[in-house]
Amino acid sequence: MVVDLMELYLHRLKQKRPPYPRSPAMAEFASQFPYEPTPDQKQAFIDVEKDLTDQETPMDRLICGDVGFGKTEVALRAIFCVVSAGKQAMVLAPTIVLAKQHFDVISDRFSKYPSIKVGLLSRFQGKAEKEEHLNMIKKGDLDIIVGTHSLLGNRVVYNNLGLLVVDEEQRFGVKQKEKIASFKTSVDVLTLSATPIPRTLYLALTGFRDASLISTPPPERVPIKTHLSAFGKEKVIAAIRYELDRGGQVFYVLPLIKGLEEVMDFLKQSFPDVDIAIAHGKQYSKQLEETMEKFAQGEIKILICTNIVESGLDIQNANTIIIQDVQQFGLAQLYQLRGRVGRADREAYAYLLYPDKSLLSDQALERLAALEECRELGQGFQLAERDMGIRGFGTIFGEQQTGDVGNVGIDLFFEMLFESLSKVEEHRVVSVPYQSVEFTENLRRQYGKEPYSMEILLKKLYVRRMAADLGISRIYASGKMVGMETSMSKRVFKLMTDSMISDVHRNSLIFDGDQIRAELLLELPREQLLNWIFQCLAELHASLPALIKY
Repeated sequence: MVVDLMELYLHRLKQKRPPYPRSPAMAEFASQFPYEPTPDQKQAFIDVEKDLTDQETPMDRLICGDVGFGKTEVALRAIFCVVSAGKQAMVLAPTIVLAKQHFDVISDRFSKYPSIKVGLLSRFQGKAEKEEHLNMIKKGDLDIIVGTHSLLGNRVVYNNLGLLVVDEEQRFGVKQKEKIASFKTSVDVLTLSATPIPRTLYLALTGFRDASLISTPPPERVPIKTHLSAFGKEKVIAAIRYELDRGGQVFYVLPLIKGLEEVMDFLKQSFPDVDIAIAHGKQYSKQLEETMEKFAQGEIKILICTNIVESGLDIQNANTIIIQDVQQFGLAQLYQLRGRVGRADREAYAYLLYPDKSLLSDQALERLAALEECRELGQGFQLAERDMGIRGFGTIFGEQQTGDVGNVGIDLFFEMLFESLSKVEEHRVVSVPYQSVEFTENLRRQYGKEPYSMEILLKKLYVRRMAADLGISRIYASGKMVGMETSMSKRVFKLMTDSMISDVHRNSLIFDGDQIRAELLLELPREQLLNWIFQCLAELHASLPALIKY
């Protein structure tokens, strides 16, 4: 994993793609933003536009800003830039609730552009609808595709993907993050986060990826009043009553599904005439969607839920959040949950309740103290830095997202890491395409075009040379099947085929024990067969340099 990640970062820096064109349509699209951008927001717009239109290296930028500070607008402008140039954009969200919200916002903003098609891929869809969507993505009929981690599956084949927007990267698992990273080293990536995970943050701080910080709150936003105390039923009832009396709504969040019903019973007794509902990720999908919709419309006044509402739900009228058993949540989670309220211009309250201080670990106490201190708006970034200090920032190139480099010291660790990275080039063989050393060109200039039999002979020589480089010891054909005996491992085969340019060759090759096999559509005459083998090996050979790793 270390080698793969290291390779990826270096590979990315070497990738080239033509810069996107700057068009007047971009300014027109930007002018539809109904608010006056804050200075930080303006800078983020400029940063992303430069990444896309000035650079030839694919973008890898982290936009760090509190909930409601306008990160989505930065993403929308990037999407517009890429989609107007005829590429596809993919928006990846951690929960179906958030994906749906992104879909609604994007559809609304792009409704003035009928030629740009937006699609949502979710588990709410029936099988036929899902198949239709997959087919549209493959054919390029969908320009913007929104969804959860199912978008990373092997069944989703993009026609011409140009941009990947990842919302709240810290909510994805490590394997999914690596998949995001390796999705295609040539795709532009924009990551949005209110509290980036320590590793993501550290990569931004050390220059592995670029970062734009949006820390100025929109003018009408007021800080959220945060109360941290032991749980008490009277406190809870008083807090809910205050919010309901001013016509507002309440989030009541628990760490586990099994406690939801108990809270429901207690609240039903205290507020018999109030509409209360439960929401969690294990619910039947339609039911969950309906509950969220009713809460958003204001029909449901109290929503008892798990941290499924952690990101994305933007409900202006809900301005009190109660979080029970707060010690069971991570710092980033709590910060995100607290950000669900205070989206409007009225004062918002967050009550963080723990069972009993004597039951809390030192780390939990430290986390809660950090949260109390970071009350001001726009402090998600500082909070992520605190988080980094509390739990270590994770082995940067490993599966663990937290870790402890205290034994070495942070600066020395990075000095060692960068020293190692700088040596990668010394261990690399960069091969040259065969065409560029073709001595036959000289022969042709001196003696004219070689006879046909000579051309066949040269091709056979090239095939033998490429096969030898690839560890292929024997090539044979039987009917429509071509077989190649090889010493390479399945892992190496996969790495090579993943970076092949042509789908035709990639899709026809199968790795089978100590052989690479290809099933052709029909039995080819000898000369055509030789041409096919020549092309196939030339493509495999082109991906060799990426494998000679440090």
